[in-house]
Amino acid sequence: ISTVIKCNNLFIKNIFPTLFPFFIISELLINYGFVKITSKLFKPIMKIFKINPNCSFILVISMISGFPSSAKITKDLYLKKQINSLEASKILMFTHFSNPLFILGTISILLNKKLALLILIIHYITNFIVGFLLRNLIDTSYNKKSINEEIKTKPFIITLKDAINSSFDTLFLILGLIIVFSLIGNIMIKYIPLNSFNKSLITGILEMTSGIYNISYLNVSLKIKSILIGMLLSFGGVCIHMQIKSIISDTSIKYQPYLIARLLHSAITGILIYLFYEII
Repeated sequence: ISTVIKCNNLFIKNIFPTLFPFFIISELLINYGFVKITSKLFKPIMKIFKINPNCSFILVISMISGFPSSAKITKDLYLKKQINSLEASKILMFTHFSNPLFILGTISILLNKKLALLILIIHYITNFIVGFLLRNLIDTSYNKKSINEEIKTKPFIITLKDAINSSFDTLFLILGLIIVFSLIGNIMIKYIPLNSFNKSLITGILEMTSGIYNISYLNVSLKIKSILIGMLLSFGGVCIHMQIKSIISDTSIKYQPYLIARLLHSAITGILIYLFYEII
């Protein structure tokens, strides 16, 4: 029961107020032509990643709102035929951004402001590194394969209603998965004899937020804490992965490239934090 209460508090205080407005705003922006604006603005940048410029909208919103918004927005653009399944699978690989307010707020309190800023910068830069390194993993050839159909504009009130309904469906899915994986983590910790370090890692791999809190209280150096927290943010935890997979489950968007990207993202993040830790 205490686990469910904690998850509900986390959802009400952090997840819902962070994601709900962005889900609605992003859907409204998609329906009223904002995708074309970002496409024109960021076309040179998206060419670096060999992907449809329309995907720049997903990149921009994901950087502001944090995961799993990238999957929700990617699915929306895919269903509205602004990108195809290959492009959707590809953009998911390098739009795994943690909410900047979570890093600069919560992690600043758990560690300190300088380390939180370092983790934020590396977490964001590493996404782009992953996108560049894996740019040839999926051949999108956007100028030939993209669909780019015009979106039929609905009346504002209908668009708003659809956006609210869709956002609530996604958010309740997220809440359910957080509760399930938090319960699994607590059961494993309670019945499997492990030291505090291994318990923190297991909870983090299952549910990222709980793991980050547990790691912050470990009796290890700030450097080790920073590396572990940075790697967890970049991997996301099984709970986040299941959220992504559930959101795209009724489409032909592939999950495997996202998993490959997260493993690479996590490894590069750990290396960069190790190398740049002494600078601060």
